[in-house]
Amino acid sequence: MKVGLRAGAGAPALELLGSSCDETLAMKRNTQLVLPVLLAVLLCAVARPAAAQVRNSGASIITLQAVLTNSLSVTLSANAVNFNLTAGSGSNPGSTSITATTRWLLKPSVNSVRVYAFFASSAAALSSGANNIPSADFQISNNGGAFTALTTTVPFGGANAGLRLSSTPILGNNRTSSHTDTMNFNINLTPLPNLPPGTYTGTLTIQAQAL
Repeated sequence: MKVGLRAGAGAPALELLGSSCDETLAMKRNTQLVLPVLLAVLLCAVARPAAAQVRNSGASIITLQAVLTNSLSVTLSANAVNFNLTAGSGSNPGSTSITATTRWLLKPSVNSVRVYAFFASSAAALSSGANNIPSADFQISNNGGAFTALTTTVPFGGANAGLRLSSTPILGNNRTSSHTDTMNFNINLTPLPNLPPGTYTGTLTIQAQAL
């Protein structure tokens, strides 16, 4: 009986309740669809005023200048050589060899780097004050070559008092590079058999030129 009463007299109420639930579910669905759209609209509304606030200043420039200059240098492994002389002897070797290292950084217009050894005077390469040993009797063996007297006129020093040690062609791949000249020394006293005893001193200069 209780079941029959609920199915009869209570039927409209149940139908009304069912209708109300359907509408509620539909509203929820609509709300779920509308909320993302509203949120996107709000975000766009907020973003647009922010983008509208961007301002750019006028451009200011900085001028840059970097200079890498030419360079050419000679460094010696030692700065002194001693000789024990024997009167009239053609063989009076120096006490040590000296290596000259030439380094360069050059422009494309440079064709070669040359290294020279020279004295200030051909008549007095070494001197005791009263007597002299000329540059013609002073010899250099460069990089294992033959001993050669300093009798050439070079861009530096006295006339007939120098020797070109080396010449390096400058090509595209060695505008920044280096070269070494290892020198051995000898004093030939054969032309000076009557050279008086004494202490003979002199200054030999090594210098490079790029041209």
